[in-house]
Amino acid sequence: MKILLAIDDSRSSQAALHVVASEFQPKRNEIRVLHVVEQISAYLTASMVPHLVDQAARIEKDRQEQAKRMVQHAALGLRKAGFRTSEAVETGDPKEKILDHAEKWRADLIVLGSHGWKGFNRFLLGSVSEAVSRHAKCSVQIVRAPLGRKQAKAGRSSR
Repeated sequence: MKILLAIDDSRSSQAALHVVASEFQPKRNEIRVLHVVEQISAYLTASMVPHLVDQAARIEKDRQEQAKRMVQHAALGLRKAGFRTSEAVETGDPKEKILDHAEKWRADLIVLGSHGWKGFNRFLLGSVSEAVSRHAKCSVQIVRAPLGRKQAKAGRSSR
């Protein structure tokens, strides 16, 4: 089976990586680790933050390098567990790039984490996992990071 593991630097992505490593058999599955870098221009315009215009190219380069290191690190861990892996870093809208990459690579399954955003953050930033699950042409597994002790207590006390 071909599994596309879409990651970022979140706890939910770490949980998705753990799920892939622990729930799938290495000899039967090929994993492609993908990270999508959103361009800074998706957030800013020159009129909003003019002093960043000159630095944008350097910032973009740094973000690409960080993404490559993150993907390499995740793929290395999977290789050590016996998986056949490949790595990909793309630039653009994460929702679109994950869906496009899965289709071109002919993934059987997409695994990704969910940040669990609600309310205004979800409205403002959108839900990548929701969009991928609605529009993917293959199966999708969404992984949530386990709640930390403080989060679990806060959730219980608000009920």
